[in-house]
Amino acid sequence: MSPRSLWSSSLLLSCSVLALTLPAHAQTSDTTTTPASTLLPETKQAKKAAASPSQGTTGQGAARSTDQASRTSFDGDQTAPAPVEATHEEHIIVNARLDEIRSALQSSTGATTYRFTRRDIETNPGGDNAPLNTLLLQAPGVAQDSFGQIHVRGDHNEVQFRLDGVQLPEGLSVFGQALMTRFAHSASLTTGALPSEYGFLQAGVIDITTKNGSADPGGDASIYGGARDYFFPSLQYGGHAGKWDFFATGDFVHNRVGVENPTPSFNAIHDLSNQYHALGHLRYTADENTRISLTGGVSNAQYQLPNNPGQQRQFANPSFLDSALSQQVYGSVDSASLNERQKEITDFGILSLQKDMGKVSLQSSIITRYSSLGYSPDPLGDLVYNGISQHAARSVFSTGSQTDVTWKATPKHTVRFGYQVYVERNSSKTDSIVYQQTGAEDDGTPIYDGSTTNVHDGSGRTGWMYGLYAQDEWRPVRDLTINYGLRFDGVDEYTHSKQVSPRINIVWRAWRGGVLHAGYSRYFTPPPFELVANTSLSKYVGTSNEPQTLQNNTVKAERDHYFDAGVTQSLLPGWHASFDAYVKLAKNMIDEGQFGAPIILSAFNYRRGQVNGYELSTNYEHGPLSLYGNASWSRAIGKDITTAQWTMDPDDLAYIQHRWIHLDHDQRWTASAGGSYSFFYHTGHPTRISASMVYGSGLRADGTVPNGRSVPIYATFNLSLVQSFRDLFRVPFLKRTELRLDVLNLFDKTYEIRDGSGIGVGAPQYGLRRTILTGISQRF
Repeated sequence: MSPRSLWSSSLLLSCSVLALTLPAHAQTSDTTTTPASTLLPETKQAKKAAASPSQGTTGQGAARSTDQASRTSFDGDQTAPAPVEATHEEHIIVNARLDEIRSALQSSTGATTYRFTRRDIETNPGGDNAPLNTLLLQAPGVAQDSFGQIHVRGDHNEVQFRLDGVQLPEGLSVFGQALMTRFAHSASLTTGALPSEYGFLQAGVIDITTKNGSADPGGDASIYGGARDYFFPSLQYGGHAGKWDFFATGDFVHNRVGVENPTPSFNAIHDLSNQYHALGHLRYTADENTRISLTGGVSNAQYQLPNNPGQQRQFANPSFLDSALSQQVYGSVDSASLNERQKEITDFGILSLQKDMGKVSLQSSIITRYSSLGYSPDPLGDLVYNGISQHAARSVFSTGSQTDVTWKATPKHTVRFGYQVYVERNSSKTDSIVYQQTGAEDDGTPIYDGSTTNVHDGSGRTGWMYGLYAQDEWRPVRDLTINYGLRFDGVDEYTHSKQVSPRINIVWRAWRGGVLHAGYSRYFTPPPFELVANTSLSKYVGTSNEPQTLQNNTVKAERDHYFDAGVTQSLLPGWHASFDAYVKLAKNMIDEGQFGAPIILSAFNYRRGQVNGYELSTNYEHGPLSLYGNASWSRAIGKDITTAQWTMDPDDLAYIQHRWIHLDHDQRWTASAGGSYSFFYHTGHPTRISASMVYGSGLRADGTVPNGRSVPIYATFNLSLVQSFRDLFRVPFLKRTELRLDVLNLFDKTYEIRDGSGIGVGAPQYGLRRTILTGISQRF
């Protein structure tokens, strides 16, 4: 079946489901009251919370109380009830019930789920102003990298993002966060042996429950900023009228910390960034069983790439030194004064139908995403230092459909099935200026006389990938759950392959407050379509950009065996702890690296790979006090790079062919901790102080062998102080006012994230030095 016919069929199926499940007659009233007897227990709690908001919550709308819930769980049946603050209680009750039904569609039974409530988001230093990756670093097994990347359980970047259960196709964003923390009402990170409904990217599933007009009504305007020209205004507003509710937010970010500093200095050279974000959510609740929602977002980010002074010119051979071009540029081109820039754009939209029909419920969605990245070089500087000055542009347009269905077949069997399909168009174009080789020294060193040549290269490909799944959640006895299923995935892009993947998870509530779990999942991970391009290597032969090897096998899909087991225990009321262990055995393990001046990642495969590790997590919640801590140990190794070999050093390829090495993103120890306390939380002017810590034993760097050592260990601390006032200005339409002070890297720790060496590492990067930021926000 062709991509076009498959997409047409899936679109027709989604539209048919929409037509069949919409109510035949419009309701006469604006909202429909759900009888109390039909509400799930969590919905009744949400109704109760609506009448009495949590005293310990200072954010907009009260988050669900976490005093009796662990952040980490193994049973995906727990759902986040809808929140609290609204004027039409019936509207809240209906949407709370539909939210619970939607959460049940995405069961993560047997996997490990770490949850961030609205309270957790707000108490994280920076709150809604903090990038999403800084929040995720507080979860166990998450290691930080440069360009805002995170690594979950030793995988490079195989993390999928979902909005209200709908998966977003991959994009090209490297530095920026296309998804804003401010848009999230709550979030979760699910890892481990995932059930069969999760496909394609399986190291971690980040599911964001978006804000909406009934859960987060009213507006909020804020200004945030401080050191390094940091200026961050934002605006959000939500509301509902009858069967409609909406939420929208937008911001502008201006600062001089867009990309990590390549030096340990306090301020980077040439690091200005301007970023625009806008996200919106519109819902129509037709009746108590039917809801249609539209979610969209835009992100536009422009970056200066920071300079590293004192770099050695790579093309200063004797012949070049005597050339006219050398005389022209050597006195004016300095590595501290280069002007390299990069622009990233991401747009996406999701149209979803949710329908409950008693024993059967479903959500069917149409998804589209456009992502582009453009790099502009310093015309002379890149040529002198790298031997190539290249304008690079890459884009990917993805359109797809996702449907998830839950059927409560019997009291002991809950069957889930569905599909995902994406049609994608990838394009890549480069225009390069390179030196022309005119000869060679006796030892083979190329000679360039300063003359240049232009090389144009471009490619495009349309492809598709798809996945089908079915699973049964079986409860043979009261405290035992077995979730088993099959998934069939295929990819027809640069590579062509398929796989049937069995999965099984067992969850046993063995004793009071204790839960054991174990699982196995077979994984199939297509190579990232947007990071694979048909580079015409022959065009660069005889130039200063000639690769050391012309071997360039196509990147393959990764195939894994994944094993996971763990235990969670309630130690005391409000105090929970968990332990988890995992092993992944990989064939054609996918890794990514930066090769060349443009910060565009490229994918490649290790023929074999192994990842294993352990995680320990604990949290305590009681009234105004919240504490948590996580620690993890991980080892990720690979052998024999079999694709995209032209990006590698031949000596490294030869060494790795028969030997295991650490992956460049392997970090042995990772830890995070934090806490918050609210003073005067019974009053209308609570004061909250919170802190967080991130520890890393260091990512890998070259030693005597590739990736043979790690950069030094580090630990950074962040501190936050938030003062809230109720009716500070005594104006009827103005509500809560909030003042905040955040100190990032409190002790001004100088630490390396990368030192510029390692497989696929392009340049050194240092973490952010001490940064003091302040802000004010006003609810209305």
